[in-house]
Amino acid sequence: MKLKTLPKLERPREKLEKSGPQAVKDEELLAILLRTGYKGRNVLEVAKDILKKYPKEKLFLLSLEKLKKIKGVGLTRACTLIAAFELTKRMLNEGEDTLPKIQKPEDVIAQVTYLRDKKKEYFIVLYLNARNQLLHRETVSIGTLSASLVHPREVFQPAIGLSAASIVLVHNHPSGDSRPSDEDLELTKRLTAAGEIIGIEVLDHIVVSEKSYFSLKQANLF
Repeated sequence: MKLKTLPKLERPREKLEKSGPQAVKDEELLAILLRTGYKGRNVLEVAKDILKKYPKEKLFLLSLEKLKKIKGVGLTRACTLIAAFELTKRMLNEGEDTLPKIQKPEDVIAQVTYLRDKKKEYFIVLYLNARNQLLHRETVSIGTLSASLVHPREVFQPAIGLSAASIVLVHNHPSGDSRPSDEDLELTKRLTAAGEIIGIEVLDHIVVSEKSYFSLKQANLF
């Protein structure tokens, strides 16, 4: 289906003009930036395909080289996206004084209170700047009741894109016991070692349960 065959108020630009940006879906906003699709796929379909493969928080961190290789993007559109992303980053950086500061475990818990009642194990990473201010919070893994799979690549790739100085690891124990398991300790050591190699410090790993939390840093476990 060609985009022009859609009713006018369902087309991304017309929808934005009529109802404002808050009413426009993620794929519609991306379609506005891309402007056109390619043979067999209109721009809205291309945008949906891209966001299915690269959720917006990951798309935001892609390099120009990776963006331009995505089908339907190419160099010109990749440059447009990079320019939009960079402008956003700069505006966010100008507002650094309003960013929450992470100085103690309680500051971390305030950012992840929603984890307390989760029935699956979530692995979250908080990305901090050199002033220990929160730049970004990312869900790296959603696992089973007993375990979640975490790879250093997924943990540190956003850190590099954000120029983060340090990170805090957080995950929940749906069992209600916030004490870290042997697997938790091993994972912490592995990620800390990876961070040392690339120059991004792991400040703490906090385990959250429904009624308590456990800081591996405070317990001198790494």
